[in-house]
Amino acid sequence: MLLGTWNLENLYRPGGPSGPKDKAAYDTKLAALAAVLTALDPGLLGVQEVGDPEALEDLTGLLDGTWHTALSRHPDGRGIRVGFLSRTPLEVLADTNAFPATLRPVQEDDSGAQVGAAGRGFLAVETVSEAGPLRVAVAHLKSKLLSYPGNRFFPHDEGERARYGAYALYRRAAEATTLRALADTLLSGDGRERDVAVLGDLNDEVQAATTQILLGPPGSELGTAGYDRPDQGDALRLWDVAPLIPADQRYSRINSGRRELIDHILVSHRLVHRVTAAGTGVPGEGTLRLPSVGPDPAERRGAPGSDHAPVWVRVG
Repeated sequence: MLLGTWNLENLYRPGGPSGPKDKAAYDTKLAALAAVLTALDPGLLGVQEVGDPEALEDLTGLLDGTWHTALSRHPDGRGIRVGFLSRTPLEVLADTNAFPATLRPVQEDDSGAQVGAAGRGFLAVETVSEAGPLRVAVAHLKSKLLSYPGNRFFPHDEGERARYGAYALYRRAAEATTLRALADTLLSGDGRERDVAVLGDLNDEVQAATTQILLGPPGSELGTAGYDRPDQGDALRLWDVAPLIPADQRYSRINSGRRELIDHILVSHRLVHRVTAAGTGVPGEGTLRLPSVGPDPAERRGAPGSDHAPVWVRVG
């Protein structure tokens, strides 16, 4: 099966402040998304930035066959949330945005206000594949694209930029810690025998501290000498499949002209050894055709398709 993640970028019906301005633009966006999904043909896909649940229904209505969906009940202030599209029925295991009990709230702005929950909920489901039960969590962590008081996307000065960059990092780290706690629940200390994946838009790259939080015990990463050496940590680890993606495709977004891989799939010990291929975009398509995004997301309002590429693995 093909397991993937894709940020659909502002999937709203037309007319609202974040969606396309008219039906024609909306139909164009849906058609572009549907074309990619048809070519990708995932068995299970985690999605981000679903604004209107009805819009996801409109999208699946353009796809062939039967699709099952699940959406988080914890959207952010703009109304976007995570969810799943699946060829097989889904059972929701968890839908939460609460930090672990021992993790304190973090500062979010210059006023000193604190937050004790993730900006967007984490959704975990179970489905049954040909290899047996598969547990998957989808996430959309705090963005590196900064916003400032008064709905600004540009700072008054570099001191403000630095502070708000720190606030975003505090929050993304706390959210990564919360996601890791959910992963621990899904693994149940049995990653050698249990198929588990954690995926989504993590809003940072492979070696970022926030991404590394999700891996669990250190050592044994793909491409290292320890990968093929079993140890006690294997039951608790998650492996980021990024090293399996061909180097020229190892990005999922272009930020101010710079390629970056911020969408990730992490898998348990039992699952990582059955991965036969990994990639971004549509398998076999070659060079990704992505727009370059800047600091103001409003510039992409109503644009067709998405500013992210899907990230996927094929599992035998």
